[in-house]
Amino acid sequence: MSNHNPLLKGEGLPSFPEIKPEHIVPAVKELLPTLETQVQELENNLQPTWEGLVIPLNLIEERLRWTWGIIGHLMGVKNSPQLREAYEAVQPELVQFANRVAQSQPLYKGFVALRDSQQWDNLDFAQKRIVESAIKEAELSGVALEGEKKERFNQIQLELAQLSTNFSNNVLDATKAFKLKLTTSEEVAGLPPSLLSLAAQTAKNEGDENATAENGPWVITLDYPSYVPFLKFSERRDLREKVYRAFISRAGGGEYDNNPLIDKILSLRLELANLLGYDNYAEVSLAKKMADDVESVEKLLEELRVVSFESAKQELAQLKEFANSDDLQPWDVSYWAEKQREKLFNFTEEELRPYFPLNQVLDGLFGLAKRIFGVTITPANGEAPVWHEDVQYFQVSNNDNEVIAHFYLDAYSRPSEKRGGAWMDDCLGRAKFEVNGEVVNRLPVAYLTCNQTPPVDGKPSLMTFADVETLFHEFGHGLQHMLTVIDYPGAAGINNVEWDAVELPSQFMENWCLEKNTLFGMAKHYETGEILPSHYYDKLVASKNYMSGSSMLRQLHFSIIDLELHSRYQPHSGETPHQLRDRISETTTVMKPLPEDRFLCSFGHIFAGGYAAGYYSYKWAEVLSADAFSAFEEVGLDNEEEVKTVGQRFRDTVLALGGSLSPMEIFKKFRGREPKTEALLRHSGLLAS
Repeated sequence: MSNHNPLLKGEGLPSFPEIKPEHIVPAVKELLPTLETQVQELENNLQPTWEGLVIPLNLIEERLRWTWGIIGHLMGVKNSPQLREAYEAVQPELVQFANRVAQSQPLYKGFVALRDSQQWDNLDFAQKRIVESAIKEAELSGVALEGEKKERFNQIQLELAQLSTNFSNNVLDATKAFKLKLTTSEEVAGLPPSLLSLAAQTAKNEGDENATAENGPWVITLDYPSYVPFLKFSERRDLREKVYRAFISRAGGGEYDNNPLIDKILSLRLELANLLGYDNYAEVSLAKKMADDVESVEKLLEELRVVSFESAKQELAQLKEFANSDDLQPWDVSYWAEKQREKLFNFTEEELRPYFPLNQVLDGLFGLAKRIFGVTITPANGEAPVWHEDVQYFQVSNNDNEVIAHFYLDAYSRPSEKRGGAWMDDCLGRAKFEVNGEVVNRLPVAYLTCNQTPPVDGKPSLMTFADVETLFHEFGHGLQHMLTVIDYPGAAGINNVEWDAVELPSQFMENWCLEKNTLFGMAKHYETGEILPSHYYDKLVASKNYMSGSSMLRQLHFSIIDLELHSRYQPHSGETPHQLRDRISETTTVMKPLPEDRFLCSFGHIFAGGYAAGYYSYKWAEVLSADAFSAFEEVGLDNEEEVKTVGQRFRDTVLALGGSLSPMEIFKKFRGREPKTEALLRHSGLLAS
C-alpha cells in the first residue's frame, strides 16, 4: 500500500486527485509507528543543542504535519461521510501521538538544558524564541505531570478532541437539516436575483431538476449565503421569523443537541486547567497570548463596550422610529436595517455586485500587494493538482522575478461538502533543510478558502462588498505566511505567532478595500467595464459605520461570554451557560435574546475551534490593525513614495518576522510605540475625528 499511498509522500504539494478517504487509515497506521521510532531514537541519543534536538524534532513534526494537514484540509473543503469516518477513526491515535511528543520528558529536559547551556548566547533571536515557546508549550501540555494526573490529562485531551469534532458535525448537520421550500412568487417577494439564483440552484441539487431563478421552486437554507440575504430582503415577516428561529436554535435540541457537549467541554477544560496548576481555563489560554491576563483583556473590552453600548442603544431607537414600530423583533432587524441603509445611502449591497466580479477583485488585490509590498502575483493554474476544478493556483514573486511563494484559492461556496466561513491555512511552510549535504529552501504555500456565490447562469462570481473584505482579510493571513523571511519552521509565517496578534495582517488588509486607489482600480462593471460611479464610494464610506456601535457590541457580547465561561463560570453551580449568557446580555445587547435562543450551541469558534477564551482576539487584533493602518493615513494615502516606505516597513516587521519575536516587540518596531484604541474607535465612527 505505502508505495502508492499519496498521503505518505511526505513532501511537496499534495496529489489531491489521487487522495481518497480509504487512504487515510492505512497512511496514519503506517506513519505513526515510524515517527514513534524516530522520537525514541532522538530521546535516547539526545544532544541538547540546536542541531542535536531542534532540527531532528522539526523533521518529525513536519512529516506528521504534512499528512495530517492534508486530511484536515480535506475535512474542511471536501467533507463526506467516508472522509469523516476515516478522520474519526485515526484522530484519537494522532492526539495520543501529539501528546506523547509534547509530554516527552527527555525532549523537555533537552530544551531546558539548551536554554541553560553555553550555546544559548550563540542562538539568534528567532531560535531563542522557538526554544522558549517549546518549553512553555511542553509545560502547558502537561509535561510535568506524572502517574494518574498525567493519564487523566491525556484522557481529557482525547475527549476534548472528540467532543470538538462532534460539536462541529452537529452544527453542520443541524444547518443542513433545515430547508424551506418556496413555490410561489408571493413567498419570495423582495428577494434579490442573486439569492433567487442560488435558491433555485439549491432546489435543483435537492432534486427539482426544472427549478429556475424566475419560476422556482426555491430552497432557502441556514447556510450563510442563503440565510443572511433572506433575513435582509424577504418581505414575508412570517417566513423571516421561521428561518430566524430555526437559525438561533441550531443544534440546541433534538438529534443534533450540543447542550450536553457544552457542559462536558467546559467541565473538562476547567479540570485540565486545574491539573496544570491554573485557576481556570482562561489562564491556560492566555499563557500563550499577547494579552497578559484576564484583567487586561477585560479592560480593553470594557473601554470599547462603554462607547459602543450607548451608540447601539441610539441605533436601535432610530431603527424603530424608521420602521415606525415599537414591536421590532430580532427577525426584523436585518430587514429594516437594510431598508434604512438603502434610504440613508440610497443603494443596496446587491446593486454593487456587478462591479465586483472575482477576477477583477483579484486584480485589484494583487495590484495593491505590488504597490505597498513590492510583490508580483501571477496565475499558475495547472502547476499544482487541486481538490476541485474551481480551485485556482498562484505564484508570488519579488520585483526581481524571484519566486518566493504560492497559494491556492478556493473561492466558492459548496454547501454539500465545504464548511462555511473563510479561512487561511498553511499547505507548506517556509524552511531551510539540509538533505544529503544539499541545502533545500522550501517555499511557503498557503490555502485561501472563501465561500462566495459561485458563477451562476453564465455570470462570473459577483461579490458583495462584504465578500471583497473577506477575500482581502484571508489574503492578509496569506501574506504573513508567504512573505516571512524566517527559515526555521518553528517561527516562519504564522507559526508561533500569538493567537490574539495573528489577525493583525488580515484585518489590516480589510482597511484597503475602501482606499480610493484600490477600490476604483478594481470596481468595474463586469459587462460594460464602467468604473464604479463615485457617488457609490461616498455611500460606501458613509455606510461602513452604519450601525457600527451595534456590530462592535455584538463582537464584545461574544468575547465577554467566552471569557466569563472560561474564567468565572463554575459548571454545575446552578447557573447554566445560557443563563450566564442572558446575564451578560444585560450590558452587551440592546435587544435581549429570545428565550429559546441557543446561540451557544452553534458557537463553533469556542467549542470546536481554537478560540476558547480567545474570542476577544478579534477585537484585540483590530486595535492593532487599525493603529497599523493609521501609520499609512498619517503619511497620506495619496503620497505614493511614503506609502511604499511605510509598506516596506510593515513587510519587514509584521509580515517578515512572523513568530520570531513577541508581537509587541514587532508592533513597536513597526509603529515606534505601543498600540492605542483610538484609531479603531475613529475608524468605526465611534469617536469624533
